[in-house]
Amino acid sequence: MSLRDKALACRDASAAIAGLDTEAKRRLLHAMANALAAEEATVLAANARDMDAARANGTSDAMLDRLCLDATRIAGIVAAIREVATLPDPVGITTRRETRPNGIVVERVRIPLGVIAMIYEARPNVTADAAALCLMAGNAVILRGGSDAMHSNIAIATALRRALKSSGLPEAALTLIDDPRRETMIELLQLTDIVDLAIPRGGEGLIRFVAEHARVPVIKHYKGVCHLYVDREADFDLALRLLVDGKTSRPGVCNALETLLVHEDIAAKFLPRAIARLRELAVDVRGDDATRAQVADVTPATEDDYAAEFLDLVIAVRVVDNIDEAITHIRRYGSDHTEVIATRDDAAAGHFIRAIRSAVVMVNASSRFSDGGELGLGTEIGISTTRLHAYGPMGAESLTVERFVVRGEGQVRHPTSE
Repeated sequence: MSLRDKALACRDASAAIAGLDTEAKRRLLHAMANALAAEEATVLAANARDMDAARANGTSDAMLDRLCLDATRIAGIVAAIREVATLPDPVGITTRRETRPNGIVVERVRIPLGVIAMIYEARPNVTADAAALCLMAGNAVILRGGSDAMHSNIAIATALRRALKSSGLPEAALTLIDDPRRETMIELLQLTDIVDLAIPRGGEGLIRFVAEHARVPVIKHYKGVCHLYVDREADFDLALRLLVDGKTSRPGVCNALETLLVHEDIAAKFLPRAIARLRELAVDVRGDDATRAQVADVTPATEDDYAAEFLDLVIAVRVVDNIDEAITHIRRYGSDHTEVIATRDDAAAGHFIRAIRSAVVMVNASSRFSDGGELGLGTEIGISTTRLHAYGPMGAESLTVERFVVRGEGQVRHPTSE
């Protein structure tokens, strides 16, 4: 079957998904979770093949961590599907209702987008997360994962499609494209009469490729150059916890910290302690001259370091004169993903929130909370850094749109004379 034929089948299947009521969708997602749990051994075997190939290709440890599945992570994926099943159904919700002077009632009602193309790289959990969220929001989904996770993606998608079939629904509502060629991706991105939205999730190169070749609408999930600004009024113990968690818990994810900014008034006290702790955790620290004045053997930071998404145990450090210089730095080098301030000064926190335009702003909380599951979405299909209909972590509601429903009693705009 050609790619276009597969996409057409997915579009036809979307009508069946859009017609499901809330309880039917919940039953479907629980069936998907059960099917995936039952196929744990198959999924782990497939993932082992992907991991072996990735190691042979010299894949970094951080990227291997993204790719790797084990029993605990599969249990987490299953739990995420079940959590999505418990979330409020966004479809059919009336978000606004008003009666106009002429008596017509104007409502804004959420409806599914239709067919969503999800394009992603080496995170096989995205196969399940995206499927669950799209289906809960009444959409069909076309999944195109990277070649490095292909065996894992096929095993997961096969289990989920089995649940669709056993629920009496068309398997094409969850269509996995197993052709890794970029020509196939380009063809998918140009199906303007079938695909309603494309969501790329992966490295900056993938995002740019999708944005440059797509003719369908795209919500971009660009790189996560996330900053922690330690204010002059910060609690040092708190700031250090945020730094360690944000940089070292999973350095290969998009909500990991990449840059530390420190107010000059506290640099002499905070930086030696912070850098010593980072080095205990094997972090490569790169700093400006003011940082190196406090810790002499820090590697000099380059301009590229401040713009980098390292996705590894590397961090860039800079000392700033004040909060406004920190904000200026973030505006210049940030990626509109997640920014953090550590401070006990409410006025400084408020100023930071107002001045930073990123999708997520944290006050005295780790950047690692910038995640759909942690923010109450169950899971996420991505973190939008594009200011369209969704901004920040995207859950089921972000996969719907509002339309107008108008109710009248025979009103006409231009009455004719009787």
